Amino acid sequence: MRTDFQGECLCGEVRYRISGTPGPLYLCHCSRCRKLTGSAHAANLFLSDAELVFERGGDHVRTYLLPGTRKTSAFCLTCGAAMPRERVPGSVLLPVGSLDDTTDLTPTAHIWVDSRADWEDALPDTPRFGDNPR
Repeated sequence: MRTDFQGECLCGEVRYRISGTPGPLYLCHCSRCRKLTGSAHAANLFLSDAELVFERGGDHVRTYLLPGTRKTSAFCLTCGAAMPRERVPGSVLLPVGSLDDTTDLTPTAHIWVDSRADWEDALPDTPRFGDNPR
């Protein structure tokens, strides 16, 4: 079932919309995704039969290919936020943190957990706050 998604970068310079068939939403814990996001994992939705349109700021999006690998990323030149990218024609990788609304999304799986950060195992016991702790 085709679904429409909309989102933007942190600074608002880049805005996009995607229409496509949602596939898996993976939380990837590999060291490359951790370095790329600066976090415990990347959260990417894979779409097929997809069309990616930049409504504004498409000229501010750059793609980086890690030499000697297939690891690529797309990002806003102004704020550095991860942006969606076409992997091959009709196939889009969407960093879900850039979406306006994630209400209907549920992760499919955690992947590359054998290379997760050691400190991640402590996350279930870590205190949670509704906003910035004072």
